[in-house]
Amino acid sequence: MTDLTPTLDYSGKVALYEQLYRYISGEIESGRIKSGEKMPSKRALSRHLGISVSTVETVYSILVSEGYLASKPKSGYYVERLELPSDAAGNTKKRTEFAKKPVAAPQYRYTFSTSEVSTELFPYSSWAKLTKEVVYESSDILKRGDKQGDLDLRIELAGFLHQYRGVNCSPEQIIVGAGMEYLTDLLLQLIEPSRRIALETPCYNATYHTMKNNLRDVCFISQDSSGMRVDLLEQSGADIAYVTPSHQFPMGTTMPVSRRSALIKWANEKPERYIIEDDYDSEFRYGSRPIPAMQSRDSAGRVVYIGTLSRSLAPSIRIAFMVLPESLLARYSERFGFASSTVSRLEQQILRRFIASGMFSRHLRRVGLLYRRKRDIICSRLLQNPDISVTGAQAGLHFVMSCPPFTEAEILKRCAARDVRLHGLSEYAHGLPCRPASAVVGFAGLSESDLDKAGRIIAETLRGE
Repeated sequence: MTDLTPTLDYSGKVALYEQLYRYISGEIESGRIKSGEKMPSKRALSRHLGISVSTVETVYSILVSEGYLASKPKSGYYVERLELPSDAAGNTKKRTEFAKKPVAAPQYRYTFSTSEVSTELFPYSSWAKLTKEVVYESSDILKRGDKQGDLDLRIELAGFLHQYRGVNCSPEQIIVGAGMEYLTDLLLQLIEPSRRIALETPCYNATYHTMKNNLRDVCFISQDSSGMRVDLLEQSGADIAYVTPSHQFPMGTTMPVSRRSALIKWANEKPERYIIEDDYDSEFRYGSRPIPAMQSRDSAGRVVYIGTLSRSLAPSIRIAFMVLPESLLARYSERFGFASSTVSRLEQQILRRFIASGMFSRHLRRVGLLYRRKRDIICSRLLQNPDISVTGAQAGLHFVMSCPPFTEAEILKRCAARDVRLHGLSEYAHGLPCRPASAVVGFAGLSESDLDKAGRIIAETLRGE
């Protein structure tokens, strides 16, 4: 009988049955427990290891089902003969027991991330109430829904987008999906692969990687104070322009009407030219009402409008939407008529009621005031240092901070030494020149007290010597 001596961790971090399974299977694969050997009885092994019989029984049943052991009635458990795979040189390959843990990134006391939002004002009680209502009152939410998202939700979204962003669309033009990345992937399948796509620079890295993962031909177009330069776009040979006109990421530029009109004119000059308008955080403007979306000026069906609710509600609520022009909508119906919506109908119906009841509008007002306070706190602290300037803070959840006495690398290094994590502007520039000595400051995820403390630290740390 084989003598087993595993070292078990009883802390509860890894289940005992899993630890024992890994140990026995590893010993069999390594040859330390040989084929044909008899295993200890369940009761004997449980006594030897000080664990329950049911735990040993669970492990043995898994090992039998996977072919490591054979159960012989009235005799016990025996090790099966294994044929392990070999490499090209004929050496037997052994199973890797544990994947190497990735090296942990440094942890900072204050992290100015552009991907974080504040959840302190999330309407927990209202969301829970609506969840209960939907579960008890909507008998069909477990059935397959419409591939574009529930129609009644799309009706509410169409009205909401028109009221807040001036978007002109019918509910039939809206596609509801689980996140911006998913909808961008979907959109790219509606655009011919040969079409070159122009991105702003600097730009949102996730957008760039989505394009490259789809093997798209991408070029970068420089910006001026009004956003993407149309003269350079015309020279680029691109057919698709991906822009963030309401609050450019990461520069924070708001594209004026004249530049928006010039972009739409560019799109109208040739067939199959489109503008993708990413309206990722347009709900939050601190000096004026939200500017109408570029889509509201599009009369020829050349603008694809795309947005998300993750920034206004919570990152884990993966509900995004896309408004397709009629030409692309027909292509979508032809290619994806078999599909189902990637957002659960439960979440769709909760959101529908949240919008229809006016709760969403009230939530936006409350969280907008919070973000305004947070922006004011961090900006006021930073600007106590006369060498620091701030741009792009009139809207959204981030801005650009510049401090010319230092290089970008020096800014990041000095702040990191004081436990403050910033992202350099060059991280988003993809090899093209960008404003020097600058960092992107995402302020939404930090508390007001932390913003006050971190702002003081940055201002003190970056004082010229």
